[in-house]
This record gives sequence, C-alpha cells and structure tokens, in this order.
Amino acid sequence: MSSPLVALTVAGTDSGGAAGVAADLTTFAALGAHGACAVTAVTAQDTVGVRRVVPLSADDVRAQIDAVLEDLPVAVVKTGMLGSAEVAAVVTDLPPGLPLVVDPVLVATSGAELGDAAVVAAYRAHVLARATVVTPNFDEALRLTGAGPADPREDVALALHALGPAVVLTGGDAEAPTCRDVVVDARGRVRTVEHAAVPTTNDHGTGCTFAAALAVHLASGADLIDAATAAHTFVAAALRTSADWRLGRGRGPVAHTFTPARHNPPTQEK
Repeated sequence: MSSPLVALTVAGTDSGGAAGVAADLTTFAALGAHGACAVTAVTAQDTVGVRRVVPLSADDVRAQIDAVLEDLPVAVVKTGMLGSAEVAAVVTDLPPGLPLVVDPVLVATSGAELGDAAVVAAYRAHVLARATVVTPNFDEALRLTGAGPADPREDVALALHALGPAVVLTGGDAEAPTCRDVVVDARGRVRTVEHAAVPTTNDHGTGCTFAAALAVHLASGADLIDAATAAHTFVAAALRTSADWRLGRGRGPVAHTFTPARHNPPTQEK
C-alpha cells in the first residue's frame, strides 16, 4: 500500500488566494502531494497591496510544525514568508535530513515589505545554512548577499551558495522570449535553465508556486535541474491559464485551477 507524499508549508496567508499558504497547498495538491501547513502570519491583502499583517509568535508556529511532524510522514518542508527572526529560528530546528526548500519572501508583488533587516540577518546567519535549496528572485538575492544590481547573476547565485544551500536564482527579462535562471547545485556547479516567458500581469504568486512545485519534485526523487525544469513547466502552464483573466484591480493571481500534465503522483511507501 502507498500513501501520497506529504509536503509541509511554513508561510503566511494571502486573503486574495494568490500566494502564500494558498498557493503552496493548491500546488502540492495539483502535483499529487498531500499538503500540511504552519501559518506564520495572517495578511489582509488583495491584488493591489497588503493592508495588514498579523504575525504569529514563534511558539505558535513551532506548535503547528510539531503537530504536523509528530503525526504525518513529512517528506519535504517549503518556507515562504517567515515574518520575524524568531520564526526563522524555529525553521532551523527542523529535524536533520528533512529537505528544506526556502523561498525567501521579503517583498510582496505589490511592493510591501514582508521581511525587515532582522529577518534578512536571520536568513544569512541560520536559515540558509539549514536549507537544501533557496529560490530567490534577483531582488531578494541582492538583499541576502549585499551584492549590487550590476553584478553578474552567476556571481550573485554563487554568493548565496557560499552561505550553505543549493540555489535556483529565478527571473529574467519578462519582455524576452525566454527567461534564464541560474542554478547552483550542492557541489557549487553552475548551470542555467531556460524556459519560455509568458507575457501577462496575472503573476501574483508565481514565486510561491514555483518553490512549492520544486519541493514536490525534489521530494519525489528528481535532481535539482530536473526538479527546476519540471517546476518551471508547471508555472508556465499556470501562467498561460491565467494570462487573460480579469481578476482584481492590480496584478492578478497566477492560476491554480488547471489540471497539470503529470505521470504517476508521488507516493510514500507505508
């Protein structure tokens, strides 16, 4: 007998349903994994901006994580908005050997800051050393490394790798026909992954969705390049689905309403 792979997200909510825990759980489900969650903060936000953030205490977050880990066979943990240095410290206490995919959410799509200097310092000092892989966009990578915007993307990715994890530095020129991501594996080898760009402003939640998909594929046994490629395929399909939507007054949500093409769903043997 087999049961579905279990993935745990440690992240904030998005009342608009585009990003955060909503994006993670729907992505896990779409890829055949059972999703569990530990909420770090409750946000009041829509496609225009973040109106309010209500953080949970580190003890509240730890209690949620402990409840899940003591009951379910978690195969991978994915983090999003952590919100405070104290919550970041909780993440570093995850059981050794449990894969950890870190999406270092520091700024919302609308531009609202979701991680202050103390959170950045906690990522640098503790979280990245515990992470299996980190998936920042270029702006997040600059904040985490202190690099400048003119620095080559490969150098920025290697600076992140020097802090501990493998790296998938996402993003690129949205006007170009392809996006080029920089991947640094656990051994420090640099590769690039190119994928087709999808012109749309309905992209709220793409970073969360990509990292959640990457987590499932890694936990299913794919290597980093294959997992990143599969995650990009999933996100591209989501963007194509939502490309012409008319939802919200700002940057609309990326789709989580389609059935992705996949082979057998990931399972865990009982």
